[in-house]
Amino acid sequence: MMRLDAAVIARGTRLKLIVQFGVGLEGVDVEAATKAGIKVALIPSGGTGGALACAEHAIYFMLGLLRRQSDLAATVAAQKLGEPAGETLFGKTVFILGYGNIGKELAKRLRPFGVHVLAARRSWSGEKASDDDDELVQEKGGMERTLEFASRADIVATCCTVNPSTKGIVNAKFLAAMKKGAHVVNVARGGLLDYDAVLAALKSGHLGGLAIDVTWTEPFDPADPILQLPNVLITPHVAGVTTLSYNNMAKALLEGVDQFASGKPVTSIVLAN
Repeated sequence: MMRLDAAVIARGTRLKLIVQFGVGLEGVDVEAATKAGIKVALIPSGGTGGALACAEHAIYFMLGLLRRQSDLAATVAAQKLGEPAGETLFGKTVFILGYGNIGKELAKRLRPFGVHVLAARRSWSGEKASDDDDELVQEKGGMERTLEFASRADIVATCCTVNPSTKGIVNAKFLAAMKKGAHVVNVARGGLLDYDAVLAALKSGHLGGLAIDVTWTEPFDPADPILQLPNVLITPHVAGVTTLSYNNMAKALLEGVDQFASGKPVTSIVLAN
């Protein structure tokens, strides 16, 4: 979680390579590193268990929202039994926004729950699901189908990267398209959600629940108005933080550094510059 800004990078007079321990490069000033002749890399989530862990966390969030985790805690505190009545994940429609490594792992794990899966990603143009996706994704399409899929989903799971086209993609228009009472789960990046729009949708009751592992600023202020609402779940950016993923990322890191230092093709980490 450390941030390597230009001032820190400038001190690395012998530095040749920076590897962020995980997916994304928000923690590194890539431009400053490039000017200093330093290579920057990340560890992909696909083969390390990171995407798998994030997918499991997304399901944990879905079950927590549907079973009304906050209300359950209040019931226990009040020494009551048999309430509140929750909902099942079975029979729900889940829209996976961003069908990359995390999205694919999530689709695999949703199948046994009896969920209808919709998925969108930039590289699709609305064609029928491929053979590999036939049993995982019932409908897929490009980003032009985002609002359509959002309008049909009981749960939207944001799994895409943040870039100029996806920043704030879950905005007022997106939320208005969703069914009243539907939920949003975010295990990707906080910047995918428009803060003001999400807060307004929660307060109005249109958005049934929000579960976030990533936030607009990190660490997130525990006094923030969003966290005062009973239908919000939050975890401290730990979706990919498991012993499995960390052990595998460490192996990928060491292998990648060895490849880089010996002049071999770098395959276990992904160079960004």
